[in-house]
Amino acid sequence: MSKSINLYKQLANHKLFNKSVNFGLKRIKLALNLLENPERKLTNIISVIGESGKFTTLFSLKSFIEASKQKVTTHVSPSIRDIRERFYMGDKYLSYKEIKKTIKQIEKLQIPLTVFECLTLVYIINASKVNADYNIQETGALWRLDSNNINDFPRVQICTNINKQHLNFLKKKTLDEVINEDVGFLSNFTNIYIGKQSPNVLRKIKMCLKKNTSKIIYPNAWKLIKKGDQYYYQDRKFKIKLNTKNVYSKGMFENVCLAIKVALDLNINKKTIQKTLPLLAFDGRFQYLNRGKIRNRLHKNENLMIDGAHATADAKNLAAYLKNIKIPKYGIWAMTKNKEPNLFIKQLKGIFKKIVTMPIEDDTNSVSANELYKIAVKNKFKVEKSNSFTDALNKISSKDKKLIVCFGSLYNCGNILNKN
Repeated sequence: MSKSINLYKQLANHKLFNKSVNFGLKRIKLALNLLENPERKLTNIISVIGESGKFTTLFSLKSFIEASKQKVTTHVSPSIRDIRERFYMGDKYLSYKEIKKTIKQIEKLQIPLTVFECLTLVYIINASKVNADYNIQETGALWRLDSNNINDFPRVQICTNINKQHLNFLKKKTLDEVINEDVGFLSNFTNIYIGKQSPNVLRKIKMCLKKNTSKIIYPNAWKLIKKGDQYYYQDRKFKIKLNTKNVYSKGMFENVCLAIKVALDLNINKKTIQKTLPLLAFDGRFQYLNRGKIRNRLHKNENLMIDGAHATADAKNLAAYLKNIKIPKYGIWAMTKNKEPNLFIKQLKGIFKKIVTMPIEDDTNSVSANELYKIAVKNKFKVEKSNSFTDALNKISSKDKKLIVCFGSLYNCGNILNKN
């Protein structure tokens, strides 16, 4: 883990690479041109765009493709536990040595890039050397000027749930802007899949895509149905029992269904999908820690779940799931800056007996425990503040039966997983 942190620090302090967000395509296109356009060697590119559900959709689709004996590379953002997670090359993740070697290659171009642009180039350069059947890229934030938006003819573009998560990057800070940035600049020569949306957002997406000439598959082409406690995917041709073991919330099931629809349209066999579903598990997303160092410190009657939910829509999904958990629930809340902590925590009213706020360790972009404490008090939560995850856990843990939920930040989830 220290290797990963050190590599991130080297990039953040690099003379050529800028840590701050600076959207634009000129820099990365110039770099790609000097590298003799390695992106053109990538076949069957699948872009995953949106505010919530990108990783679960991407990982599910990757799993279905691999189960059909096809090779796939992936570029994800952010990494949770280790920088290597960002670069999956079909049968392995890039090593630190390979990442460093590629960064040196990028340095020689002498082009000022953002750290995210540099990381995107690390993926493209290495993926271009792999003879993969599919190459899946997850956007960082928004789409129009995201550094992954450099392919003229992607095979598929998937748009997951659109919400207000990335308002801080926009001038007017409106949902209409987010929609336009995400879908207004999708390719006219691809297959576009729109994931589950609120009726208002879906209506605006359809308006935005009115003149787009691509084949567009809207979320009414399939549906998530529930019979008793069992969820199913259903479209005109197929009905698939979602016999998953590590998928818990309706929002996550919707993401899995979106991936199933894309996989079926890529001619992946229904039986292959069914065999793969029980194997799906997502780090930092509704993840129960059933073993490990932290689990061993807890009492037998305590369960610990982590979820990187940090957008208001994510909080609603988390609340809907937790309402069905009948044992007492306690929260540990951490969050990065440029989110909407007040709107976020409002969605979780009535869920927790108590919340303990904490800072994210080794993260200068963390909201302080004191600031989160004040927001929770304002919203009439029973709340305490702590100076670390260990401190927070000590304020909650006891022999009483309970579920402890750590939420608000994927980065904090990564820290917890590494400690475990």
